[in-house]
Formats: sequence, structure tokens, C-alpha cells
Amino acid sequence: MTGPSLPQLPAPVRGYLGDPSLTAVWAAARRRLECNRLAPTGTVQVQLDTEGAKRLAGLLGTRLEPGLRRIQLSALEAALRASAAQCGLVSVVADLTGRPLQDRTSAKEAQQTAWTALWQQLDNDLTRAGLAHAGWIADWLAELRSTGILTRAGIEAATRALGGAVRTIATLTNTPLHPAAGDEAAVVKQWELSELAADTTGDAHGLDEGRLTGMLVLKAIAAACTLPPPDSSAGRRLLWEQVGVSTDVLSGTVMVWRLAPPGPHPWAQMMRDRRDLALVTHLTLQELRTVPDVPLTAPGTTVHFCENPQVLQSAARYGLPGILICGSGNPSAAGWELLQRLTSGGADVGYHGDFDWPGITITGRVMRAGARPWRMHAADYLNALAGLPTDRLTPLTGEPVPTPWDPHLRTVMRQQGLAVHEEALLTELLGDLRTSADV
Repeated sequence: MTGPSLPQLPAPVRGYLGDPSLTAVWAAARRRLECNRLAPTGTVQVQLDTEGAKRLAGLLGTRLEPGLRRIQLSALEAALRASAAQCGLVSVVADLTGRPLQDRTSAKEAQQTAWTALWQQLDNDLTRAGLAHAGWIADWLAELRSTGILTRAGIEAATRALGGAVRTIATLTNTPLHPAAGDEAAVVKQWELSELAADTTGDAHGLDEGRLTGMLVLKAIAAACTLPPPDSSAGRRLLWEQVGVSTDVLSGTVMVWRLAPPGPHPWAQMMRDRRDLALVTHLTLQELRTVPDVPLTAPGTTVHFCENPQVLQSAARYGLPGILICGSGNPSAAGWELLQRLTSGGADVGYHGDFDWPGITITGRVMRAGARPWRMHAADYLNALAGLPTDRLTPLTGEPVPTPWDPHLRTVMRQQGLAVHEEALLTELLGDLRTSADV
């Protein structure tokens, strides 16, 4: 709740009350009023200098000595109303402190009431959509409450997002989340993500990655399919595909250097031509899915995979012979698709990323997809750290994450507390690509 709008105190009164010697009085009064439903009751304790004591005594009509003094707000209220100010303490404090007061207690109660109403409305919406008794709903609601995803967004954004999420989930239930084998009803409609978003949220981008509505729907799909919440673009794409929704297959790309698939397929020949022309190629998910049966390498071929585009750019600049893929940070869906195709085809994929906690998180995901570490051990970290000048040292931030391929790496990173970005090992990485030897 907001207090009265700013009054217009007469200039002489404002000049008298607004003297810097009384600033602490009005600041203390403001704090007390905002916690007291704007009621001028109770006391405040303030330190007064000689001028402040003189001016406040003049207002209150009493004798005041300088020093730490306790002031009754009710007395201030009565004195102000009887003075040339002709208004109460709330209005005077708002004027002298430059902004209306907030009834913080009432605002907190109103906020709690609004959140209660939101959860009740969600329950009603789920009931109307025929979803209230679905076995996974309780897990979904528990996830929303425990993660705080709605409270962080705020009541208005949460209300809008939940409305769109329930409509989307209700639409998707036309395709059962757990279809029985051979159940023809399981293929009621195949959606494009933008089409589904436009239909259920009124915005073709309403379910895009990063949008709250899309996050809520994905959490519902994960709960319904008894899968963990996705932690990557590829994981989100796979979740959408669980319910027959196709995501964008053109925007996300993965960069490759000297990837030259064998065989007679025209696409394989095109990739070999690009290798011979020393061209970097940006592969899309759509392109990779267009040639699902084309082998990407001969079994056992060494492929290096990096995080930072500068590594691939340097490899191309020097025309190095090793095959290199760049995920440009957390790989796109195209990057994950390429990685899975390579590892399932028998390629020996070595991965290198940043020695910071986000980089280690990405490394862990890539390892779980079948890659091996490429200069990502504790010794590599310490050697790189030793070679860095002081002005290039940056502190590690965030929570430490496990390094199961080398548990000692996590230990030494925590001990050192410093990040090493991939460019610091550029000489070693390029050397590996120059000889294309296993590391």
C-alpha cells in the first residue's frame, strides 16, 4: 500500500523542517511509520545536535537538550497538525524524504493473499482442464514450490505464465504423455514449437528457451515422463520431442574444422570439398538430421572438441590437420547431435573446455555423452596456472562441481581458487591438432 501523495508544504515551513539537523528525525520516523501501517504511534530514538534540538523543541513547544533523544510520534503528529504545516506526520515525512511512504505490513499481507489466490486459481485451472488428478501433477507442483521459480518471477509474470502453461499442457494431453504401445491415439498431432506457442500463449515465441511459460511446461513434461529436469538445450529438445513437439532446427549451429565424412553420399563429398578448401563449416541440426545414415568418420578416428571459438579459429588460421569441433560454450542442439553421432559411430572424441565451474559443468555433460578428457586433468590445470602472468589470473566463482574423470582436479581447483580459460592452453591444444595424436 502506498501512502498519500507528496504534499506541498509552505516554503517557510519546509525550510524550517527540512534543515539538515532534522534529517535523522524524519528518516527514523519514516522507518517506524512504514512498519506500523503508517500509524503515528510509538517512539523513535535519534541523535540531535544543538540546531536539531532547538528546531524540534520549537516545533514541539518543549525544552530539548542535544544528544540521544526519544521522540513520541504522536506528539510530532499533533504538533505538525497544529503548526503552519497544517498536515500530519505521514505527509510531512513523505515531503521531506522525497517519496510517498509504503505501508509495508499491508503490502506484505496483500502479496501473501495474491500468492494464495494464484495457487487456488492454478488448482481450478487444472481441474477445468481435466488434469487435477493426473499422477504427476503433485510432483510438478512440488517442483514449482521448491525451486521458487514462480516467486522469483513475481506475481504478475507467474500468473501469466501459469495460464499459458496449463493451456499448453492441456493441449498436449491430446497426445498421451505415456502412450501405450500400438496406441494410435498417441499420434494425434505433431506440433512445431512456435505453432504450439502461438496456439496456447498467443505468442509464437511464448515457449522459447528462457521463457517462463516454456520452463513450466518442460517441468510438467519431465514430471509426467519421470525424467529429470533438462539442463541443456539438447535435453530440452528431447523433452519436447517426448510429446511430439519439434523445436527449431536451423538457428543453433556447431562449428567444425576438417570434418570429412567418408563414402559416396553427396553431402559427404561436399564436406570433403570444404575440407580441401580449408573452410570452417557451421552445421545445423536440420542438416545433420537430413543425413542420419552417413558415417561422419571412420571408426577410431581422433576428433578434438573445444569450448572456445578462438581455438578453432587458430586451427583454421594455421591450417592444422586435426579434426576439431567447437561448441561455443554450452553446445547447441546441433553440437549435441554431432557429438552423439560421432561417439556412436566409434570416433575417439577428446574434449577440452575452460577450467572454471561453468566450463567443468559442460565438460561433465560432454563426458557423459561419450567423450574423453583432452588436457582436462589436474596436472594440465596446474601447468597452465603456473604459466599465466598475474594480470591474467581471475578468481573462480560459483559452486564447485564434481570432476569424476579426475577427482583430484576439483580438489586443486578449490585449493587454488583461480580460473584458467581455454586460451591459456592454446599452444598445447594447437600442438595436438598439428600432430593429430591421441592425448
